[in-house]
Amino acid sequence: MEKLTFYALSAPEKLDRIGAYLSERLSRDVARHRYGYVCIAMEALDQLLMACHCQSINLFVESFLKMVRKLLESDKPNLQILGTNSFVKFANIEEDTASYHRSYDFFVSRFSEMCHSSYEDPDIRTKIRMAGIKGLQGVVRKTVNDELQANIWDPQHMDKIVPSLLFNLQSGERTESRSPSPLQASEKEKESPMELTERCFRELLGRAAYGNIKNAVTPVLMHLDNHSLWEGKSFAVRCFKIIMYSIQSQHSHLVIQQLLGHLDANSKNSATVRAGIVEVLLEAAAIAASGSVGPTVLEVFNTLLRQLRLSVDYELTGTYDGNTNIGTKIIKAHEERQLQEAVIRTIGSFANTLPTYQRSEVMLFIMVNNSNIMHGYSLIYKHIKTGFQTTNMLTALPSSFLEPLLSFSLTEDPEVRLLVLQILLSLIDRHDNRPKFANISSISDISMLKLKVDKCSRQDNLFMKKHGQQLYRHIYLGCKEQSSGRQHYESLFALLGLLSVELANEEVVVDLIRLALALQDLALSTDEGLPVYTRCAVHALAAAYLNLICQLTTVPAFCQHIHEVIEVRQKNTPYLLPEDVFVDNPKLASSLEKVEGDVLFLQSKITEVLGGSGYNTERLATPYVPQYTDEDRLSKRKSIGETISLQVEVESRNSPEKEERTPAEEITFETLKNAIVDSVGMEEQERERRRQVVEKFQKAPFEEIAAHCGARASMLQSKLNQIFEITIRPPPSPSGTISSGYGQSQSRSVPIYEMKFPDLCVY
Repeated sequence: MEKLTFYALSAPEKLDRIGAYLSERLSRDVARHRYGYVCIAMEALDQLLMACHCQSINLFVESFLKMVRKLLESDKPNLQILGTNSFVKFANIEEDTASYHRSYDFFVSRFSEMCHSSYEDPDIRTKIRMAGIKGLQGVVRKTVNDELQANIWDPQHMDKIVPSLLFNLQSGERTESRSPSPLQASEKEKESPMELTERCFRELLGRAAYGNIKNAVTPVLMHLDNHSLWEGKSFAVRCFKIIMYSIQSQHSHLVIQQLLGHLDANSKNSATVRAGIVEVLLEAAAIAASGSVGPTVLEVFNTLLRQLRLSVDYELTGTYDGNTNIGTKIIKAHEERQLQEAVIRTIGSFANTLPTYQRSEVMLFIMVNNSNIMHGYSLIYKHIKTGFQTTNMLTALPSSFLEPLLSFSLTEDPEVRLLVLQILLSLIDRHDNRPKFANISSISDISMLKLKVDKCSRQDNLFMKKHGQQLYRHIYLGCKEQSSGRQHYESLFALLGLLSVELANEEVVVDLIRLALALQDLALSTDEGLPVYTRCAVHALAAAYLNLICQLTTVPAFCQHIHEVIEVRQKNTPYLLPEDVFVDNPKLASSLEKVEGDVLFLQSKITEVLGGSGYNTERLATPYVPQYTDEDRLSKRKSIGETISLQVEVESRNSPEKEERTPAEEITFETLKNAIVDSVGMEEQERERRRQVVEKFQKAPFEEIAAHCGARASMLQSKLNQIFEITIRPPPSPSGTISSGYGQSQSRSVPIYEMKFPDLCVY
């Protein structure tokens, strides 16, 4: 062998003839079953191949591969294993020159077939399967980085390689989950097909470039489909854990995108199959690095929400296609509910990989894309409960999300109102103080609650400066809702408490005290027509909150006044305290006409004692009055038509259609008298006008509505043109004209600082 090797290295042009001769001898020995000589010939070929890397090695390689093919075609397991081992040695050689005409199609097919060996002897079967796995690994190594070779990523090859690996991975599957990368295994484990398969599968995926991910993952999806492996979940999850940990991290979103497409493709499959795919998505999202969902963020949530809606529809209708034809699959309600829970968990998992501002966008997206308001807010609440951590309130609750959220806090549906409050509480509570406000009480020492109070940050101050008045107004208006129950008032109290410990500076504290006193005035008022329970509940809520805030401010005189009033109430009017109102069987008064004197908190007294401690007395002495806006009326909507009519009404008030502004009407006694007398008639007229507008937008043709909007736009443009003409034209001279010596008039120039610009041009 030494002489032969020396000869081949000395005369490389003879290498192809040496290879042809050895190939001929080996073929003859295989046919004559002289397996000892076969082994000698293959050993000689292997050593020559390892030693000779000259440019003329290509022809020798052809002879070598021909002999490997001959061995693999044999029905003798030992010859198959011998040929595989030789091929693996060859695969590890880096050739100096590439070959244009070499084909590995046979080897991919044969090695894949060996991976599925069903030989009777289990030990020999295991050896054949392992040889097949090693052979596939060798083909991948030999071809993956060589652009001149056959493209191993083509579907015709991947559809053989990947299922072969998955078959062996499944056959030796263990119950415990895999770690991100396998630890050093014992020698016995290294010999198992499963361990070898996993290493080979990881190597294959690790070599996949951006454009090859799809071809590598598609056979996995098909294999799981064909063998009904989604329903068991464990194997499918394990496969995709291997995939997600093995591919390059920047390609993670491609795998997620394929899973989403596959979920859509299985929309009418059984709930267990869809739940299995969603479970895999959940695991993939957990593994994907932050932000790796990439450009598919909204696609992810759109697909999951669509599947959620479909599942709810299936559960309600009982069929996948909306009719009851014979042969229709039977829907199992409990399986659909399990799927819905899995979808919600997955949405939360995806959202937790996003930055805070994007999570808010996702919640807004869920809100906008859910036709069922209750369902949408339930989903948002569950999403927040999956681990949404708020640090900066400005990014967690931007205007685009907070305003539509608050608008629904005043809707007529009490369940939606309660859900919106729960969402707000979850977002504002950053120190787990929410459970400590679970029960409304007038506790004498709040240190027992062990509240966590942090200094208000600059971002928190900005948030309250921007949105504080909105929050106060919605708390005030929420207390007026007659359909509110115990849970609503407990949530409103918790919201007031969280604002006090999470987002309160001195100005916010003053505003919250004013709000509590305004709630007391609301409960005293008979103009609102509130029922007795609502008035007692608002009294109790105001008392409980003032008891809390006075102890947080640590002003002794303030605490003394609040505690004195509470003590009087405990003796004379216990129905104005939370302990008697917010219980299973509330003890209410038959009438609240004589609530006065010592049972009331006095704004003048509170202003006096807090003013002595440095608080803004002028602001404290000013009663809080919420500003009613069109948003409040918008939140009461029952249909899209009412929403449109309100928007049109608001636009019509601000539209430039009228040539002149109506002069301010002089208010006299007669005016007030007429307003009182005609108020009922005016309300009826207003209601009728709104009904007509709603009917118009619900029934009128689209062309008519478009023409109406177009006319408004053209009118606006004409007014803008007039304004521009006025601003561009030179202004008239303040002193008129001056005459020239020849009897002609001449305009006097006006300095720029003396020009009077129209109001619309002044910022």
